[in-house]
Amino acid sequence: MSKTFGNRIFSPLALLIGLWIVVELVTRFIGEWLWFQDVGYLPVLLLRLQTQLGLWTITFFPSVVFLFGNLAIAQRLKYSQYETTQTIRKNNYPTPKSFGLRWLLTLIILLCVLAGLILGYYLYEAVSIWQPQFRFPPVFQLQPWMPVVHFLHQIGQLSPFPIPYWQVAVIVGLSIALGLGGLSTAILAGPYFWLRAIALAISLSIALVASLRWDTVLKYFYPTSFNGVDPLFERDISFYVFSLPVWELLRFWILGLSLYGLVAVTLTYLLTGNTLSQGKFPGFSLAQIRHLDVLGSFVCGAIALHYWLGRYQLLYSARGAIYGASYTDVTVNFPVYTVLSLGSAAISFILLWQAVFSTQRRSPLSPLRLGGSFISGAVVYVAVIAVATYTVPAIVQRLVVEPNELARETPYIQRSINYTRQAFDLTRIEAQTFNPQPTLTAADLQENDLTIRNIRLWDTRPLLQTNRQLQQIRTYYSFPNADIDRYTLLSAVPGETTERRQTIIAAREIDYNAVPQQAQTWVNQHLVYTHGYGFTLSPVNTVAAGGLPDYFIQNIGDPGTGEDGALEIANEQIRASIPIGQPRIYYGEISNTYIMTSTRVQELDYPSGNENVYTTYDGRGGINIGSFWRRLLFAQYLKDWQMLLTQDFTPQTRLVFRRNIRNRVQAIAPFLRYDRDAYLVAADGGNTTLQGEPTYLYWILDAYTTSDHYPYSDPVGDDFNYIRNSVKVVIDAYNGSVDFYVADPTDPVIQTIAAIFPGLLKPLDAMPAALRSHIRYPIDLFSTQSEHLLTYHMTDAQVFYNREDLWRIPTEIYGTEPQQVQPYFLITRIPTEETEEFILLLPFNPVERPNLIGWLAARADGEQYGRLLLYEFPKQLLVYGPEQVEARINQDPVISQQISLWNRQGSRVIQGNLLVIPIEESLLYVEPLYLEAEQNSLPTFVRVIVTYENRIVMAETLQQALDAIFQPEITPATPIIRPVEEN
Repeated sequence: MSKTFGNRIFSPLALLIGLWIVVELVTRFIGEWLWFQDVGYLPVLLLRLQTQLGLWTITFFPSVVFLFGNLAIAQRLKYSQYETTQTIRKNNYPTPKSFGLRWLLTLIILLCVLAGLILGYYLYEAVSIWQPQFRFPPVFQLQPWMPVVHFLHQIGQLSPFPIPYWQVAVIVGLSIALGLGGLSTAILAGPYFWLRAIALAISLSIALVASLRWDTVLKYFYPTSFNGVDPLFERDISFYVFSLPVWELLRFWILGLSLYGLVAVTLTYLLTGNTLSQGKFPGFSLAQIRHLDVLGSFVCGAIALHYWLGRYQLLYSARGAIYGASYTDVTVNFPVYTVLSLGSAAISFILLWQAVFSTQRRSPLSPLRLGGSFISGAVVYVAVIAVATYTVPAIVQRLVVEPNELARETPYIQRSINYTRQAFDLTRIEAQTFNPQPTLTAADLQENDLTIRNIRLWDTRPLLQTNRQLQQIRTYYSFPNADIDRYTLLSAVPGETTERRQTIIAAREIDYNAVPQQAQTWVNQHLVYTHGYGFTLSPVNTVAAGGLPDYFIQNIGDPGTGEDGALEIANEQIRASIPIGQPRIYYGEISNTYIMTSTRVQELDYPSGNENVYTTYDGRGGINIGSFWRRLLFAQYLKDWQMLLTQDFTPQTRLVFRRNIRNRVQAIAPFLRYDRDAYLVAADGGNTTLQGEPTYLYWILDAYTTSDHYPYSDPVGDDFNYIRNSVKVVIDAYNGSVDFYVADPTDPVIQTIAAIFPGLLKPLDAMPAALRSHIRYPIDLFSTQSEHLLTYHMTDAQVFYNREDLWRIPTEIYGTEPQQVQPYFLITRIPTEETEEFILLLPFNPVERPNLIGWLAARADGEQYGRLLLYEFPKQLLVYGPEQVEARINQDPVISQQISLWNRQGSRVIQGNLLVIPIEESLLYVEPLYLEAEQNSLPTFVRVIVTYENRIVMAETLQQALDAIFQPEITPATPIIRPVEEN
């Protein structure tokens, strides 16, 4: 009766769960289909889903068949006791030894723990790949010298997907608890149920991991040659980038399946009948031994593959003085792994041969007839592996390599230097000597007038704070970011028609979280507060009255034209130079809500005095949800059932979601890595609204191709060891259209992606010229290359080994806190060039010394885009670094006295970014000062400090400071200091 009652409950429940899963999958598929169709990338989705479904199918079903099939065979053979063969054996073969209770319990517990380890690892990998934020934070600050930590680190590196040692410790602990819990479950509920449950969980985990690595598998079938080989195996780099990850995925699959299959079947046989209650296991039958032989053969085959692939993974070894295969790896680990792989393959073949072809009935405790017991053989096998892979390399490293490390490691150090420089594109850097001279004159400044006019007095951080006070207008607007760019403007300088100006642009976006709590209704969230409005644009080098930014474009409403919805423009030159047109921002950096447009409720457009102006979206983005079935579909897709109840929808209503530009591009192309900072551009990108009105606001986001499988390349703290800025992504801030442009067509990875997804990528020449003039060298890539250059500018192996010329990024005082100098943009003339250009620059210091040793510049204009220049100072010459210059500033009695005075008057001084500016063959140092009240943060520019050679001047304007240094006959040489009240 109870069984019938259970079936009555379980069957409908299972049906409901199955129906819910089907509905969820169908609605998600159709919703994604319609969204990708709307953005124009439906083929990308279809190929992705086909690949994911195919990978899930070919991994899940064979895994289930293999594990469940072996458990079914074990279930059928578990009562085939050894005693049933005794009448046949008679006295021809020895009677098997039986297990007593102590050994039986020990073996069962160990197998349960091993099953828990396998399950824990595979679940962890599946969840962490599916939800990367699941990975545990590094809360365990364990000492790296502890033997157990080193052991766990070794386990993590030898696993199919290397993981940190502290995560290994967590997985091991949880898995041991899970294994012990499995033992009690096995005793109480019967082993067959929970062993099948674990088998199902492992199969699902493997299938999930495989399907989520769909892009890795596709790249395997479309490899592009790197036209270079590794020095150890002499295989093309493409093998490591495109093929090796798939082989590692295959190893991840078969190693888990075979090992768990052997554990589960062994447990099934050990827990047969009344073995625990009787306290004795009588032994395995011949059929059981054959079954275990087959599974053991699979395990040994998987181990053979593991060590064969481990040979290639030596190229990513962190042993020794460098990254990559070292002397010990090449001379010890390489042959050891080869022997272990071939030996494991031989054992696998022997086991399979004996299981299939041997007709002798063997003692269960000597199944291989290789001498000794099976358990002893397994222990010896594990011991040989441990000694060969850990003890012997450690001895060689300690006794052979370390006493003569430089001589042993020199060729391998050179390999690491060469391949790291290739992987991070450091080989393209053009190194030159820059010998600063104290010869800069007022005439030189006049010759470099464009550079002087673009020296940055405004940093993005104080400007953002000022924007939030003066330009936010309403609480629901926000300025999440500000970015440096350059614009070509009609010139007000006599004799020049146009001039390039370095500017700071900031988008005024809608921030629904800032809407008053009482007004946060469903209608307001999805129908009313739909978009931001406009932006601010200000030059970096000029200051308005009261020390505020001198805006080119600001506010909402232009008093000059009388148009309420127009942005206020400073003058006619700006109006003629920068197109504005449609200033609404529906897609942005903080646009995280989905909205419905063309409803009966009008959207808030912008505030006008005490009133609000409303509008209706006429862009090209969004999915029509006028029909009931689409409303039902997206109500389920978004889990928003208000969509079915509202009366505000019309047949023209459209749903706009994934408006966050980062989420938008990642949904289309998740196989690319994206820069942290998208920037807004006001330019004619060629797009229009449904009414034919041009749109002029676009986001540009840099995208990278990366790999963690470039041989010998040192990641230096990153999770990749190869990177290229291969793609520029352009997103229309009004229509939401997304275009991917290839910025580096020589990159083999982007060539492979282009082959996989024809039609996804466009050549950079296809980008509208107005947008192409605004592309920048990405800061994230520049920072990564700079971090590697600190060490890998040393190309001589001996110098590298001794770290004789190690560099560091200098520090500066920002506000009152020290921080690393960040890369900064300049419009300046490269010493070897004729004209000024837009560059990204970062200075370097020698380690443990504050003086400058060089600076790296990335060019961003026209055909020069992407070129890297490294200017190194003569080592015998003392060139002041940012720390020395700031120390001199803070030690100046007049300047420090004035700063102290400001800090005592209910306000505080913010020391801005210290800029090192190359002009001709000299260096000029410029640092702005800002003043903000302690209560209300409204930073104002108050002074600029200029340093040249041994002279320091603080003045109200940059020109005054320069005159004080370079024209002392006109301006006094002493620092110009005037109280702030005189502004």
